[in-house]
Amino acid sequence: MSPSGNGGAAVFRPPWFARGGHVQTLLGFHHRRSLTWTLPTEDLVVESEPGVRVLSRVTWQEGDPLASPALILLHGMGGWDLSGYMLATGLHAHAAGYHVIRMNMRGAGGSFEVCPRLYHAGLESDLVAVSQSVARKVSRIALFGASLGANHVLLALGRSPAALPMEVKAAVAVSPPMDLLACSDALHSPRNRFYVSYFLERLKATYVRIQERSGGGYEAGREAGIRTVREFDERITAPYGGFASADDYYARSSSGPWVQGIDRPTLVLAAEDDPMIPAQSVRKFALPESGMVTREILRTGGHVGFAAATKAPGRFWAAGRALEFLGSHLT
Repeated sequence: MSPSGNGGAAVFRPPWFARGGHVQTLLGFHHRRSLTWTLPTEDLVVESEPGVRVLSRVTWQEGDPLASPALILLHGMGGWDLSGYMLATGLHAHAAGYHVIRMNMRGAGGSFEVCPRLYHAGLESDLVAVSQSVARKVSRIALFGASLGANHVLLALGRSPAALPMEVKAAVAVSPPMDLLACSDALHSPRNRFYVSYFLERLKATYVRIQERSGGGYEAGREAGIRTVREFDERITAPYGGFASADDYYARSSSGPWVQGIDRPTLVLAAEDDPMIPAQSVRKFALPESGMVTREILRTGGHVGFAAATKAPGRFWAAGRALEFLGSHLT
């Protein structure tokens, strides 16, 4: 089965009252908050390195697995396999003929039960391992990442291409934090206090759960008193991730410097008014001369918002644009 090349993505044109970065970001969450996954699902547990396992939710198309392409979806910070944008894209892709693999980062969602470990922005190795596992069953794979997951996708393609199986044919990165320091600065601007509070609450809760299950691998109470995501990265993400500091973590985990080495068709989709991802942080990195990377920065769309009339569930226009792009490279 060949995927449908038309994902239902006409020109992104939200009504006037639905434009603006914050509006688009919040509308995206609103429109997708009630989506559910009712299709048959099986669990795929993959060991990416000794002692580290990640869990993905897999929904296969009927018939010969080789007859259909697979789409691996990866969430952002604070997300999991049931995040609204994961459900919207997965449902749309399955209806278009894809096997759908909704991957959880280590310690997130169902992965917590098989590996209570912290994830961070530079762990593309887990995505590579899941891709290798899926490649044993299918011959055509596409990757889709949103926000932090988009950074993982770009790192896998640009920094770890030799480990990524040849079955990975194309990819889409939506709202990617390609310069983590610039994105951290943007996130902590005064206008974004709501987002900082939202993410920090989830990060600290996740740390407590993992610390309690880790058997001494993480220090109890280390999250106490942390008031910003950057401080969380300085006190928790960096030391447990093997980085000297938050700045070191951001520098070594940003995907932007690696984009020029991407050798497979890739769509980078962002918005000028993303409140967390400065457009310049997406625009400033050189693309490969091969033309393998297509960069589209829309005037509005917010952060993983892209909310407008579309065939995709949850009014997630980016899901339709992703399938439109991927369909032309997977036939």
